Amino acid sequence: MATFGTLSTRLTDTFKNLRAKGKLSAADVDGTVREIRRALLEADVSLDVVKDFTGKVRERALGDEVNRALNPAQQVVQIVNEELVEVLGGDQRRLQFAKNPPTVIMLAGLQGAGKTTLAGKLAKWLKGQGHTPLLVACDLQRPNAVTQLGVVAEQAGVAIFAPEPGNGVGDPVKVAKQGVAEAKAKQYDFVIVDTAGRLGVDAEMMKQARDIRKAVDPDEVLFVIDSLIGQDAVATAQAFQEGVDFTGVVLTKLDGDQRGGAALSIRGVTGRPILFASTGEGLDDFEPFHPDRMASRILDLGDILTLIEQAQSAFDEDEAKKVAEKIAKDEFTLDDFLGQMQQLRGAGSIKKMMGMLPGMGKMKDQLENFDEREIIRTEAIIQSMTQEERKNPKILNGSRRLRIAKGSGMTVTDVNSLVQRFEQAAKMMKTVARGGMPQIPGMGPMPGMGGHGGKKKQQQKGKGAKRSGNPAKRAQTPIEAPAPQGGSGFGLGNTGGAAAAPSPEEMEKLQQMLGGGLR
Repeated sequence: MATFGTLSTRLTDTFKNLRAKGKLSAADVDGTVREIRRALLEADVSLDVVKDFTGKVRERALGDEVNRALNPAQQVVQIVNEELVEVLGGDQRRLQFAKNPPTVIMLAGLQGAGKTTLAGKLAKWLKGQGHTPLLVACDLQRPNAVTQLGVVAEQAGVAIFAPEPGNGVGDPVKVAKQGVAEAKAKQYDFVIVDTAGRLGVDAEMMKQARDIRKAVDPDEVLFVIDSLIGQDAVATAQAFQEGVDFTGVVLTKLDGDQRGGAALSIRGVTGRPILFASTGEGLDDFEPFHPDRMASRILDLGDILTLIEQAQSAFDEDEAKKVAEKIAKDEFTLDDFLGQMQQLRGAGSIKKMMGMLPGMGKMKDQLENFDEREIIRTEAIIQSMTQEERKNPKILNGSRRLRIAKGSGMTVTDVNSLVQRFEQAAKMMKTVARGGMPQIPGMGPMPGMGGHGGKKKQQQKGKGAKRSGNPAKRAQTPIEAPAPQGGSGFGLGNTGGAAAAPSPEEMEKLQQMLGGGLR
């Protein structure tokens, strides 16, 4: 995930230097704090925020909590993580609902920040939460803004109120009032007001925003800001805070953000919470902002909770139970395999989900080269099979495989590769269903887990551990060196028993298991 990419890389590289330190001196702490300061400044974080942040980190790093820690380096990482959470807002703040519907949300920000698209994303997210939002087109100045909002509303599957054509025609304050009245009359429980922006802050824009706010008395005023504007974010946020007095912040274009200073600066300067983040161009690339999870992403510690939530929203629990029963009875078919892959694709970008795993920041190049279209090609091959072939792949002889290859636009080698991967996946799932831990070919056994065939390995280990009573023979018997310990996601050693970050070979194998064998 590109979110805070450069900042994350700089911070994790800084912590690697602490790995071999059994005890941290004042010089070690000062050197680390100095590198953190440089990383934050290069990420366009406000100077005042940087000074405050690094001052707190240094004070705590030189305190007793680090000196008494069993692993001082990891304790410093924990301190930085906690202070990042604090800078990003501490606890998550949710939307404030109106006592009597509808809840009115007004969007404000500069032109180009992505307000109109964000309105559609927010509306679709609210619809997914069981609400009935209404989009109100009050940007009547930007060319085709009303038309764009109409397209976004159709894509999101929500209603829109747009009585004026826009392009300089119509009174936005009047439309905002009418929109709220329309929502009350037709019992919409949310109103999202899309307002006009400018290329820069000016008095006319602020007056119009203030008039709309006064007219509809919104429950939330969300300041939408482009995460890429760097140091300008602070001045723009302060201007909108004084002119409109927003209640929350929405960060857009986080997927392309290589610096991310806007997120760290705005919360620290304005004191207003960040409520949502837009992480891509699609209407589904939108998520509530969790300060603790974002801090973990910045430090390359992963975001497992968000990953689980995305998976739960995409996978059908009843269907999963049926598949589990089929696996246990050895009845798992290519149709079931196809259904699982389609659910995986429906969960969102696989690259983004993999980017939420701990330690994946070091695998950015491999993630960028991960081809998600291979799943589509795999689907094409399976869909070119008959029901009988999907149910029993063993009947796939040469002529059948040639027919399937032609029907899917692939090669016989691709079909052979898919059948082989399906058989491997079925074996792995069967092992898991029986309570075992599968060993993925080429990846080795999972650390701390007894894999399939573990009994045999234990016998071999016991056999190899015996040494001859003859001194001459014993001298010729090699003593096996202990297995090296894997490093953690931020390079501080694996003291907690967690698995090390995946290697490039493991990434390649994962690509193959998900369909990368197709070319």
